[in-house]
Amino acid sequence: MATSLANRASSSNQTLNFLRYSFNLLRNFSTSSNSAPSSAQTPSATTTPSKKSKRRKKKNLFEVAQFLPNWGLGYHLAKSHWTSVSYEITKINLYKDGRHGKAWGIAYKDGLPVAAAKKISGVHKRCWKYLPGLKNLNQTLVDSPSLTTTEAAAQGEVQSA
Repeated sequence: MATSLANRASSSNQTLNFLRYSFNLLRNFSTSSNSAPSSAQTPSATTTPSKKSKRRKKKNLFEVAQFLPNWGLGYHLAKSHWTSVSYEITKINLYKDGRHGKAWGIAYKDGLPVAAAKKISGVHKRCWKYLPGLKNLNQTLVDSPSLTTTEAAAQGEVQSA
């Protein structure tokens, strides 16, 4: 019994050695046919794998808005290839998976509203980005009183006195 097991082990070792030698032989033939000689390669280049830069997958409107407070309502989003055009999100209807749905917003050009709230087209395309500066700009315009209202208040005080 022990001798038969030893014979099997030696025969399996022989087949593994044969396969190993045949693969090494094939590897030598495939590398020798290259135009660059093997001596030209540096040892550090062969030992370290080349690091390829990974492309980051761009995001659709819902994948960008999910990280904003209240799913981006009131925030400005734009397509990455647009210049000076954005949408302020006013309403979002999500499907169950959270990555698809419908969105409505107010179009802005150069920081000024262009049209009333309308359905945003192309929300599933992977080219959306968040514009952080525009939210603060519009919020400060709403929060701070304008000059016309302060002038009207001053005129009212002068008339009452």
